[in-house]
Amino acid sequence: MSATPFHFPIRIVPGDIDFMGHVNNARYLGWVQDAVLAHWNKLAPAEAVAERLWVALKHEITYRRPAFLDDDVIARTVLEKIHGARAFYHTVIERGEEVLAEVRSSWCCVDAGTLRPARIGDEISRFFFPAD
Repeated sequence: MSATPFHFPIRIVPGDIDFMGHVNNARYLGWVQDAVLAHWNKLAPAEAVAERLWVALKHEITYRRPAFLDDDVIARTVLEKIHGARAFYHTVIERGEEVLAEVRSSWCCVDAGTLRPARIGDEISRFFFPAD
C-alpha cells in the first residue's frame, strides 16, 4: 500500500561539496529529511502539521553515484506504510535517469507539545493513501 510518489527538487550549493569535489555523503540524509518533511507539510491537514513533528528513527542508504555542484537532482520519495506512530519511506535520489542513492527510512511522529509518540490514525493517513 504505497502512496503516490512525491517529487522534491534538490538545489546543490557549494557547502554541499566535500574535499573530493562531490556532494558529501551526509548531505543525502539531509535531502531525505527535507523531502519527507515537505511531503508531510504538503499533504497533511494544517492542524496535524501544527500539532505533530517527525523524528528519524533509521536510515538505510545505498550510494550509487556521486552528485556534483551543477547537477540537476531530485528526490522521489514514497510513503510505503504507516503503522501506529511510525511511517516508512523509500526515497530515490536521481540525476535524470541515473540513481544516485536509495534510502529506506523510518520515522516516528511525535506530539509537538509533549514530544511523546503520536499515532497516525485514519483521519490523517487518508490524505496520504486516498481510497481508490
